[in-house]
Amino acid sequence: MAKSIGELLVQEGILSPTQLDEAIALQRRAGGRLANAIISLGYLTREQLHQFLYPAPPIPLKIADTGLTDVYLVDLLLKAAYLEAGTFTLQRMANVLSLPFSIIEELIELVRVDNLAAIRTSSSYTSTTQVLELTQRGRERAEAAFNISLYVGAAPVPLEDYSFMLTRQSVRQVELDKEWIDSSLKHLVIGDKLLSQLGPAFSSGRSIFLYGPPGTGKTSIAEALGRGIPGEIYLPQAIEAGGQVIRFFDPSIHTPVEDKKTAEDCSLDLKMSLTYDPRWKKCYRPVVMVGGELTLDMLELRYDYASKFYEAPIHMKAGNGVFILDDFGRQRIEPRQLLNRWIIPLERGVDFPSLHTGMKFEIPFDQITVFSTNLNPLDLVDDAFLRRIRHKIHVQYQTETEFKEILRRICQKQGVHYDSDVTDYLLNNHYRKQNRPLVGSHPRDLMEHIIDHAHFLNQPPEFTKVSIDSAAANYFVEL
Repeated sequence: MAKSIGELLVQEGILSPTQLDEAIALQRRAGGRLANAIISLGYLTREQLHQFLYPAPPIPLKIADTGLTDVYLVDLLLKAAYLEAGTFTLQRMANVLSLPFSIIEELIELVRVDNLAAIRTSSSYTSTTQVLELTQRGRERAEAAFNISLYVGAAPVPLEDYSFMLTRQSVRQVELDKEWIDSSLKHLVIGDKLLSQLGPAFSSGRSIFLYGPPGTGKTSIAEALGRGIPGEIYLPQAIEAGGQVIRFFDPSIHTPVEDKKTAEDCSLDLKMSLTYDPRWKKCYRPVVMVGGELTLDMLELRYDYASKFYEAPIHMKAGNGVFILDDFGRQRIEPRQLLNRWIIPLERGVDFPSLHTGMKFEIPFDQITVFSTNLNPLDLVDDAFLRRIRHKIHVQYQTETEFKEILRRICQKQGVHYDSDVTDYLLNNHYRKQNRPLVGSHPRDLMEHIIDHAHFLNQPPEFTKVSIDSAAANYFVEL
């Protein structure tokens, strides 16, 4: 089971069981989060609690600090050097392997003692200026290492370290309030009732089921709230599990936070310049969205038999963030098959990935999982699964007031003069008479038709009765 902040504090010996009970009792009386109760009782300051929940990965100074064997790291260095045509510098190896200089120096000493590399040139007595070259023996060992795995890159972090950070950085510990909801969704037009449902749902850090007709903004809402979750987390570039490498960091998903100090512009004394283990990247909380292309294979570790290392599954990359399953029910597999894959993670807060060797390992399942569909939920899932989804929210068609405000904002964004009389004409002639529902995406789509038509005629777009009739004729299907 995923542990709460209170259980973690007791486990680490920071709080006693009695103190935790007192904090829980205060939380129940006063409301709010357990963290605030702990701070109110004076057991921890806000700064101490933040350091506990968001610890920076400590900088390893020796090989032993990495959690990896010297044999593994030597092989990784030799493979990286081999790809540099056998000639390399310590700085280059530090950058490729994402390791501090002190560890690279220790590895270089090992390869030189074993006659795997030798100094080719050096402009001074310091190791930083040395250019080294692989010996024949070093090349042969690198080739043997490639036969085991083609992975070359940042040294992986042990699975235990990844699980530790995943637990500490839990998305459930983020404090979200009404002000945050209003700010995150200010660019959307959403009624008070829906806002009052969305706030507690995302604040809980649990699973959410958004359902309702198409075009009402379900996906936009989920993505906006996901992007708006505050805080920065540390993500590994790669993970070592059972002797296998799992590539984790994905630049198409993970957005690094720009640090003032980086490996490229810092001094050569990386112990003083680095602020955390360079095998990790400080990132914003991830938001991963998949739709009809999702298959069961995408939710498992993907082993490449050619390269002989793994790629982390798509939902694992959403750890400590938000995973949005859009267009749920339109995947190429049966919804119940897909949902069976999620039952244990949603209920117990843990997932059990499997290696191709048959080894299973446990990792915390920490993400806000959003299921979004325009199909009838009762046709997709049974009551047993719906019970495991904490929040079920019906996103309905827009009201007239909301529809008009959306249209006004669209006009303003496109630099087109908004006319309330034209809006009334649109509603009366193309919605009320046809008994057509007010869909929130229609104003944007109709305006795009108006703009396309105006560009074709080489004229500025105008929001008029004529342009509305023309746009509606091309947009709506009339039988």
